[in-house]
Amino acid sequence: MTKIPFNKPSLVGRELQYVQEALAANQLAGDGTFTKRCNALIEDKTGGKRALLTHSCTAALEMAAILADLSPGDEVIMPSFTFTSTANAVVLRGATPVFVDIDPHTLNIDPAAVANALTTRTRAITAVHYAGVIAEMDPLIQMARDRNLLLVEDAAQAYGSTYRGRQAGSLGDIAAFSFHETKNIICGEGGAIVLNRPELTDRAEIVREKGTDRARFFRGEVDKYSWADMGSSFLPGELIAAFLLAQLENEDGIRKTRMDIWGTYDRAFRPLIEIGRIDGPHIPDHCTGNGHMYYILLRDLKERTAFIEYMKEEKIHALFHYVPLHSSPAGRKFGRVASLLPITDNISDRLVRLPAYLSLGDEIQRVIERALIFLR
Repeated sequence: MTKIPFNKPSLVGRELQYVQEALAANQLAGDGTFTKRCNALIEDKTGGKRALLTHSCTAALEMAAILADLSPGDEVIMPSFTFTSTANAVVLRGATPVFVDIDPHTLNIDPAAVANALTTRTRAITAVHYAGVIAEMDPLIQMARDRNLLLVEDAAQAYGSTYRGRQAGSLGDIAAFSFHETKNIICGEGGAIVLNRPELTDRAEIVREKGTDRARFFRGEVDKYSWADMGSSFLPGELIAAFLLAQLENEDGIRKTRMDIWGTYDRAFRPLIEIGRIDGPHIPDHCTGNGHMYYILLRDLKERTAFIEYMKEEKIHALFHYVPLHSSPAGRKFGRVASLLPITDNISDRLVRLPAYLSLGDEIQRVIERALIFLR
């Protein structure tokens, strides 16, 4: 019996051809032809004003924190149910992440909890689009406008998803995407920052290029480049961009295949969800997902642990997800909670993610069959 991993990267188009072309062009450093082509595709897809490839979503979030001019004493409201990069970007600027609870249906940040957490120290809100389902953005947009706050989309998992007809990445002032090998669109490690405020784009280029105005120099706008602002090396190399371009060109097909996988899982588990044996993903009617993840919620931590062990014995790799940041050592040290987070605590104990990758094929039936044996 073959093992079914949680994730398996796939080639979907001209990845190897483009890598060979990048090698032949003798330009392996960042911001070459392939990087520019990726930027253009991301701008076209998201409708964002400006997209810039980064070496990771972490880098994009760190750029966002710099562009927000965060400093000690400032606060950024975010869900506790997220990856460490969301909070680390804030902590690295000396600011404080303020953790709030999530909606029990979408597992995204709860706008009511955000409203209750606002203080005079709040400088930004970060909305995480969990499992490729976009957070309830309209009330967050209104809050940000009313208080002149920066609104950041941590859209690591949400490339290609929509909210009320609008693409992920077009809803906040800044968005960050991930192209890590566990995501839908992949290049091993990689990411992008999308900027929707025109006044941020010039500075973003400088921050991304080690604090220099090198991009302006290459466009012939200045006769030499120099140190202009704080920054770091946030660029990916051209081999990464070449591989990524082929993935971006096939985004529609990737999303369709992953949504087919998502739908197969959901049809199998929906009867158990309807009788309350388990719970599962919920996509609001005004949203479309991208099939990034299918998860189920078991009764409690004990059952979740037993399920994962059982699936492991059946050679199927199913995984839990985030340990809530507010309960982690660094979260307690660097952040604060606005109030109790009962939904986050409950969900994190019960959630398990099932294998999902493009070449899963008929093996999905074995995953479903074994899971149903345990659940029934």
